[in-house]
Amino acid sequence: MGNHPSQYRRKDGSYNTKPAPPLENDKIRQLKAKASHPLYFMAIFIALSIGAIRDFDFLPSFSPRIHELLGQPPSAEMISAALIVYSFSAIILILSRMMKGSGSYGGIIQVAFLSGFYFFYHFAGAMDDNFWAVFAAGMTILGLESYQVWVWCREEIRIQQVILAELERNRPRDDDDEPDE
Repeated sequence: MGNHPSQYRRKDGSYNTKPAPPLENDKIRQLKAKASHPLYFMAIFIALSIGAIRDFDFLPSFSPRIHELLGQPPSAEMISAALIVYSFSAIILILSRMMKGSGSYGGIIQVAFLSGFYFFYHFAGAMDDNFWAVFAAGMTILGLESYQVWVWCREEIRIQQVILAELERNRPRDDDDEPDE
């Protein structure tokens, strides 16, 4: 009776004017946590980039014997070409996952590939000239991947909330079972 919808009526007959808080289950909590996972990988990449901008001066140098075993490093032009191919490939894969509506992401694999470029430039002695190329590529790839996962998680959370709301609407009410006095 009155202008209040029945979902706002309390058992004691009074009315709650605030809507109920959004329903949440374990799957929604897991999706919220998953949405932030790519940010951790971005933080790892930024930490690695801080080391790279210092040309990894905090790490011990390889001995001449290890340099001899590793052989001649590839040229900076060759590494740059591989970085371009990798960047475009990674972006295309992320965009295709976005179009498919997939919740998967590369995460640590992307960071591993990007760190490989830092290390190749370091061994080639071309870190100063190429740091920003790797950093920009990494932030673009990891940022796009983070956005893709966030959008997917938001959609999945919305679907779960609709399901929970439908279950709540179809659930028998406690105050409907009580006899009228």
